[in-house]
This record gives sequence, C-alpha cells and structure tokens, in this order.
Amino acid sequence: MKLGLLTAPFADTPLGEVAGWASSVGFEALEIACWPKTSGATRRYAGTNHIDADGTSASRAKEIVASLAEKNLTVSGLGYYPNPLHPDAAHRDAVIGHLKKVIVLAANMGVPLVNTFCGGDASKTVDVNWQDALKVWPEIVAHARDHGVKLAFENCPMIFSHDEWPGGHNIAYSPQVWRRILEAWGGDVGMNFDPSHLVWQMIDQARFIREFGPYMLHVHAKDLMIDHDGLYERGILSAGIGWQVPRMPGLGDVDWSGFFSGLYRAGYDGSVIIEHEDRRFEGSDEQVKRGFLLARDVLRPFVK
Repeated sequence: MKLGLLTAPFADTPLGEVAGWASSVGFEALEIACWPKTSGATRRYAGTNHIDADGTSASRAKEIVASLAEKNLTVSGLGYYPNPLHPDAAHRDAVIGHLKKVIVLAANMGVPLVNTFCGGDASKTVDVNWQDALKVWPEIVAHARDHGVKLAFENCPMIFSHDEWPGGHNIAYSPQVWRRILEAWGGDVGMNFDPSHLVWQMIDQARFIREFGPYMLHVHAKDLMIDHDGLYERGILSAGIGWQVPRMPGLGDVDWSGFFSGLYRAGYDGSVIIEHEDRRFEGSDEQVKRGFLLARDVLRPFVK
C-alpha cells in the first residue's frame, strides 16, 4: 500500500508545491484534482484545478508524471466528482464533456484510473435514477475503455445540504446499487471506497468490504463523527443533514483497524488517499497541512 492525499483542499497552491510538501513529510501518492477552470463559487471541496484537462498536451502530461516521480510520488488517480445525472441537460452535458477530457488526460499521463460520481437527480427515486444511468453511462464507459482507463465511482450519497435533499446527488452508495453497477459495467467500473459514508448510513463496514473488496480500485481515508444531539433533534429521516460531521481519520467513528484488516484480507494493495473535509483544519494551507499530518500519523502504522 501507499499513503497519499487528495489535492483538492490546496485550491490556490500549484501542484508542484503541493507535491514537494507531500513528499517531504512522507506521503507516497497523490490523487490529483482535475475540475475545469472556473470562477466564482463552487461546491465545498470542489473546483480545484491542479492539471488543466483542456490545455495539457500529451507530452506535458508525461512531464508532470516524471516530475512527481522525481519526488518519489505516484498518481493514484485523477479526481473529478460532478453530477453526470444532473436534471439540467446543459449542466449534464458540460460535466460529461469535461469528464471525458479528464479520461483522455489520464491516458496521456499513463494513469489507469479516474475517480468520479455516478450522479443522481435528488428529486427522483433510486430506481428511476438507475434507468437514467443506463442511458448516460455506457458511452462514457466505452470512452474510458477505448483509452485504457477505468472509472471508480465513490460510494458517497452526496446529501450534505438542502439542495441535495431528499435523494442526494449520487446513487452509488448502497450494496443494492453497487450490485447493479458491477453487473452492468464490472471490469470497466469499480469502487472508490470511502468508509465514512457507511457510518451514517448504518451499513456494516466489515460486511461491505467482504462483499465489495475485490471491486475496490481506489480507497479514500476520511472519518465521520455522528453528532448524537443533532441526530436526536432531526432524526434519521433528515438523511444526515445536521448530524454527520466529516473528520480527519482518527477523530470520528470509523473503525480503522477493522478497515485495514478488511482491505488486506480482500487483497487490496493500492493507495490509501486521505480526503480532507474537516472544518477544524481549514482556513489556510497550514491548517490543512496540520490535518493531513494528523491523519498521516493515525494511518501510517497500518500502511505497509
């Protein structure tokens, strides 16, 4: 295994500087955030553009990988997490278009994996969303296959705010849906596993890893704390809003010993990428780094 980080929290810091720091403190891998270049407000922890999928030539893509290798860093995958099942057709077309460019960028870099979301329309049921997915995703999956790239959907329901309620913006969160995904596109699509999303859904982590461990192409390390006062006030029908609190690994309710035990038993030997969404460690690059270092020290004993 290799321990690394997702570059998204360093939105205003060039990739070279992020890589230099990451290498200097013992990280071994980066998941590189590849949102399109935009201006104005973006979703929290989204919008970071560390490599421009629109303007990076094939030769420059190889140079980036070589420069990271000089720092003893590998690229675990490229990360772009939009909503390809968005109800607005223009928005859907735009994000799918960029996702295809990220896939080409990955191929040019020799990076075999792009991490993303399956997507979802929060106003529709999971079953109706799935029918939309069966129409939208085959072309994207074929595009990735043609470029020698696999896709990894994160198991996140994307219900963190009221505009995502009640159905969330990503349906690839439950065992039921994951069986459908693997039946439809297994071999071309796998999982980017984040254990924090199991905690508030009350999904058994050990059982989940036993069933889906062989299909985990990428792994995020993020913790989550349940605010029991918030849960008491709002109840489970609030779908986590007001009581699921993202934390750095070691500060929440994920069983990290059980997590790594399950991954090793499943044969997972890829990168474990720390995903930073902890409000206690943000506001400046120094605070973000402090959070990553805390997580590093919690996880390092398990990553060999």
